[in-house]
Amino acid sequence: MTAPNADEANTFLEQHPEITSIDLLISDLNGVLRGKRVSRENLEKAYTQGINLPASVFALDILGNTVEETGLGLDSGDADRVCRPLPGTLMPTPWRRQGRQAQLLMAMEEADGSGFFAEPRHVLERQLKRLEARRLTPVVAVEMEFYLVDRERAEGGMIQPPRSPVTGERASQSQLYSVNELDEYADFLEAVQAAAEAQQLPLDTMLKECAPGQFEITLKHGPDVLAACDAAVLLKRLIKGVAQHHGFEATFMAKPYGLEAGNGTHVHISLLDDSGDNVFAAADGDVLGSTTLKHAVAGLLEQMPASVALFAPNLNSFRRFQPGLYVPMTPTWGFDNRSVAIRIPSGPNAARRLEHRVAGADANPYLLLAALLAGIEHGIAGELTPPPAVTGNAYDQFAPSLTNSWRQALDLLEESESLREALGQDFLTVFLANRRVERSQAMQEVSQLEIDWYLRHV
Repeated sequence: MTAPNADEANTFLEQHPEITSIDLLISDLNGVLRGKRVSRENLEKAYTQGINLPASVFALDILGNTVEETGLGLDSGDADRVCRPLPGTLMPTPWRRQGRQAQLLMAMEEADGSGFFAEPRHVLERQLKRLEARRLTPVVAVEMEFYLVDRERAEGGMIQPPRSPVTGERASQSQLYSVNELDEYADFLEAVQAAAEAQQLPLDTMLKECAPGQFEITLKHGPDVLAACDAAVLLKRLIKGVAQHHGFEATFMAKPYGLEAGNGTHVHISLLDDSGDNVFAAADGDVLGSTTLKHAVAGLLEQMPASVALFAPNLNSFRRFQPGLYVPMTPTWGFDNRSVAIRIPSGPNAARRLEHRVAGADANPYLLLAALLAGIEHGIAGELTPPPAVTGNAYDQFAPSLTNSWRQALDLLEESESLREALGQDFLTVFLANRRVERSQAMQEVSQLEIDWYLRHV
């Protein structure tokens, strides 16, 4: 990695004399942003010298505890690595301290200046290089769903939908695509839009999703996959921060309510060749796309069972895989069909793309895209052929086959030779150890439901 030019820092500070501190952020295995806060006087030093963070930042579980089984903790001396700024990510955070704070994404280096092997962003860079070797450039767009939650808890401490800022009534209906609901939450949504503009995040659309208090925000498509994932990670922070400022909480949990729809992350992908032509577009105008698109779909379908651990990274992730709630549970594909795992949206042939619909909103965007690009490269390299495209309701035609077991998902990932080659054995060792220890800790907890069901009756 090349040290970024400190002129970016100095120009930013000149343009923003109100900024007093800057958060230096790095995304861990869970996609949680961690780092340090520095004063404006120390920002130039962060550019010229970097900052030190322990490699064990990528050994942290969701509670922020170091998972020693990863080998990145005390066994290695809990040593530091240098982290350097990612150019173009220094932006104000208008919802923080009356606009007096800013943020900057960092990336961790190995001793030789290359990307740190356990950093999810570096794992994604690895996949981009594999496609670059085939002279292919992915174009992606990310859609993320989230819930607004009332800060006042319901009886028993459970979360509940918010009260409308306009009517004062608590949300209780689905109201998919409701413009009235967008109007009722307009102050919040407009603040998200304004903050995104301030941070140069490429927001595209906002819509009311299919559960009380649930919304979806789409980022514009573009050929810089790393920037797209940077934007997705930063957008999560932005939405949570703006929600707090407006008296709500925002959550990207995969399944915050047991009987309502889960939060998903849908990813649209096409591939461009050296001439800028979309290789997924069929020369004969076939709506199902080119032979290359079919190879890509086949690779994604073949690797899907082993990729579930990256699409569903924690205990709550697997609550989302329930029938009837638009969550694919079988490796399937089809044209303009929202019941399948990989949808080929309608539209002009030149804009042909695939939409991957399996992952939860809790997935790490870098690892999600790394898995998807690895699957696409796998299919193209092997010239794989997908099964017939599905027409009609895939849920009625195919029994669920993707695992809903966290333990089995991790085992399938570990056993996948193609994903081990793509993602790197060293990274997988860290990821699997981290997830298995968190799972072990989760299994030690007894839920209230278990007490209610079994205490007196077994």
